[in-house]
Amino acid sequence: MIDIEQLELQVQGRRLLAIPRLQIREGERVAIVGPNGAGKSTLLRLLGGNAPAPWQGRVHVLGRALPLLGEALRQHRAELAQIPQGLHLVGRLSARDNLLCGALARTQGWAAWRACCLGRFPAELEAEADAWLHRLGLAALAHTRADRLSGGERQRVAIGRAAMQAPRLLLADEASAALDPRAAQQACDWLREAAAGGGQITVLHQLELLPSLAERVIGLRAGQIVLDRAVNDSPALHAALSELFRPAGPGPDMTHQATASAPGLAPVHGAP
Repeated sequence: MIDIEQLELQVQGRRLLAIPRLQIREGERVAIVGPNGAGKSTLLRLLGGNAPAPWQGRVHVLGRALPLLGEALRQHRAELAQIPQGLHLVGRLSARDNLLCGALARTQGWAAWRACCLGRFPAELEAEADAWLHRLGLAALAHTRADRLSGGERQRVAIGRAAMQAPRLLLADEASAALDPRAAQQACDWLREAAAGGGQITVLHQLELLPSLAERVIGLRAGQIVLDRAVNDSPALHAALSELFRPAGPGPDMTHQATASAPGLAPVHGAP
């Protein structure tokens, strides 16, 4: 699904990514973790065809060599759903219409014209959107403008929009960040369902959600991969996460707070 070799990305002399080798299998569920500024969001943007700067190396996503232009880029984005940190909903459209926007690439010919110009989608897609609104607990807000929804409600709309793409790959950047703990756990279920039949890569700060969201964890620090383990490798993973989030210089050690709450991960003996 993803094949990277000798990737180097710099902005104004600052290295954002330096990844000699990375492969992710078709259908794999991967969480990307790391401290702030590690390059997590930059990597997701590059995979989605939105790299912030020119880069060197070889990057293949869904069988396509990046970078892409024109029709090739359109097709790439049609098969790849993204939930960015800013969500990028259309504020003046209703929650329902935002979900239906995710299905635009699934329409063709006359149906595509009606969807783009009139906002009229095939009946089966409208029924699918209504089912997702009900699943997300948004049925009562279906016709509410997106810019009048709360942060958590907007987050759910973004998940539903991604699901409506029926993507081969779902890229989510902190898709549960605006949700309370109970809703965040539900979001993990929704994300898995949205990516059903395809792959999923999620940038994650809530490490307690790892067992629910991913089967593999990749840790970044200063743009480099310093951790790559299976989630079910609990003792070794917990130790690796402790090291990943340990401050490099003077300052308070946040390792315990970053890892102690993750269920299913054994505590590190001797950790602060």
